[in-house]
Amino acid sequence: MLSLPVAAVGVVLSVVLCVFLVRQAHDASQQFVDRRADLIAERVTAETRRYEDALRQVTATAAVLDPLTREEFLASTTPLRRMELPGVGSVAFVVAAGDGEVAAVQERWRSRGATDLTLRPRKTGREHLFAVFVQQLGTTPSRSRGLDGSQIPQFVDALARAKATGSVTLSATYQLLADRNLPAARRQNSFVLAAPVHQPAGSGRAGPLLGWVTMGLRGQNFTGAALRHTAQGTVDVALYARDTRERLVRVAGLRAASAGARDVHAQRTVRVVNREWVLRVAAPAEAVPGGSVLGPTVITAAAVVLTGLLAVLVYVLATGRARARRQVQQATAELRTTEARARRHAELLEAVMDNISDGVSVIDETGEFLLHNPAADRLLGIGQAHGGSQTWHGHYGVFLPGGSDPFPTEQLPLVRALAGDSTDQVEMVIRNAGRPDGVHITVSARPMAGADGSPGAVAVFHDITAQKTQEAELKSFAGVVAHDLKSPLTAIGGYTEILQDELAGQHAAPDGPVQWALERVITTTGRMRQLIHDLLDHATAGSRPLHTEDVDLTELVQAVAAARIEQHRAADASPAPQITVDPLPAVHADAAMVRQLIDNLIGNAIKYTAPGTRPHLTVSGQQAGSGQASIEIADNGIGIPAGQHEAIFNSFYRAHTGTEYSGTGLGLSICRRVIERHGGIIAAGDNPGGGTRFSFTLPLPVDHHAHPDPPQAGR
Repeated sequence: MLSLPVAAVGVVLSVVLCVFLVRQAHDASQQFVDRRADLIAERVTAETRRYEDALRQVTATAAVLDPLTREEFLASTTPLRRMELPGVGSVAFVVAAGDGEVAAVQERWRSRGATDLTLRPRKTGREHLFAVFVQQLGTTPSRSRGLDGSQIPQFVDALARAKATGSVTLSATYQLLADRNLPAARRQNSFVLAAPVHQPAGSGRAGPLLGWVTMGLRGQNFTGAALRHTAQGTVDVALYARDTRERLVRVAGLRAASAGARDVHAQRTVRVVNREWVLRVAAPAEAVPGGSVLGPTVITAAAVVLTGLLAVLVYVLATGRARARRQVQQATAELRTTEARARRHAELLEAVMDNISDGVSVIDETGEFLLHNPAADRLLGIGQAHGGSQTWHGHYGVFLPGGSDPFPTEQLPLVRALAGDSTDQVEMVIRNAGRPDGVHITVSARPMAGADGSPGAVAVFHDITAQKTQEAELKSFAGVVAHDLKSPLTAIGGYTEILQDELAGQHAAPDGPVQWALERVITTTGRMRQLIHDLLDHATAGSRPLHTEDVDLTELVQAVAAARIEQHRAADASPAPQITVDPLPAVHADAAMVRQLIDNLIGNAIKYTAPGTRPHLTVSGQQAGSGQASIEIADNGIGIPAGQHEAIFNSFYRAHTGTEYSGTGLGLSICRRVIERHGGIIAAGDNPGGGTRFSFTLPLPVDHHAHPDPPQAGR
């Protein structure tokens, strides 16, 4: 019976395997705890060195300030707020004083900025140690200023060692003065880092001792913040330090979430400044990766059963099982590594998305939201919409920058991104029940592909409400000023013309000084009137209601061009501008605002033409998709200096400031406001033939396919 000895051998081998696997599991758990203890010890060393370096930096700064004042001390310690030093409640400057020196010391440091300093000595017959300057770093207010620290042996010993060694020292563990008034449950065993500050003596030598810079370090706060990430909730961590009697005292600790007996231990000694701390790490073997004995037990039972049932095929099954085990272990290890990496990446991404101030949203190809971070909910004032992009306006209340007209759905940045178009900083207003007063935001969107290759889009929302409020105040001020100046200027112009008529009736010399002065008044009044006109247009372009209708753009542009040509002929003897108007698509817009837009652009093109050159302008357009018409105005003018193609749309910005080209710097800013009110974009670039090419978009009529047949291009 070959099967019996095979079965017996199989059972024995299974038991041996079980013992081996159990031992391996224990060794693996011990190795895990040892590695975790090493990482925690390295973290403690790195963190305490960071605290020590911060204290040295403050001490070095204080030593060169002569005299050291409260304002300078606070300024030198303010950077510590940004260093994120967990457990540090405050940084103080401590000075010594004998019984008969308290009043003089108090007066000296009051004169250096601590005006409300009151020193409160305890007992007599010994040197007192007072905190005269205190920089608050933690959330718990410090009450140590003016207190006498000489009553605390650990504090006195730390300062004495710092004075003797001339370097940073660490005290034995004790309870800080600031903690002694707290409830017992909130008190912590803590430490003090101290460094001496000497007055400058020249030649690189240390002068007389001025005092000490001290840093209180709460043990539990330090341990919780510095070690929680390294411990990762898998092991218990306890920090021990020696008290004044050299006894090990438990300072702080972290406990893992897993239950069970802590049967795997590790201990490390960490050198911290002039002292040694002891770290004790423990964990249940069952909770440590690779430490469970359930697997070996199951494997052993399975091996025994299979050995008994399939003894006649032991060789084949043994080899097959060995291969399968290796493959399973390899696949399991790879899966665990991949899962851990994915989990870390997901946690990092989630932390980033939860903490950034800008809103972020991701949608799929149907317009349903896949991601909405907390900042997006906060900015939009309401939860996610369902049902695709057609529901967004009713749900969120999306309006054009003016706040009164709905934002066209097809022009929403996320909708355009789904169509493959990228957009940057598109302005809009969100007003709904969660945001009844409305919030101004900019939205930038990009197309993206999902994990399965399906199309989607991502958008970033940025709150510009404060900026818009400031702009509105400036526009209101400009409008009021311009309106109030109009009447006086009209009166000045009228009276000047009367004076001219009177002088003409008296046969005054036409080139006399009075006539010259009146001409200057009339010219200056005209420029001022134009500036006021531009200010009023600028103030109202972004806020007056839109009265949209289908507009024959070809007819409108030809009318503006004809008016400009006649205006030029009446005022100038030079050749009239040549303006070519190609057939243009009809648009759905506010006709008055579009007329102002076209007039500003054509007027600019004519004005900024080199002297002696006949202006040549070409206006062309086409349907650009997404319900928009794209219009271009090209000229042969002097062009725009490099690097200023964006800046020219800012209020009061002028690319050419010479006296030969007058202007207010508001015309192109008004153009941008008009385009933004219609949900479009405007840009400037160089004309390949010389000059400038302006391009902008306006919405097409609702049907998108019909526009009137414009007249043939004219001159």
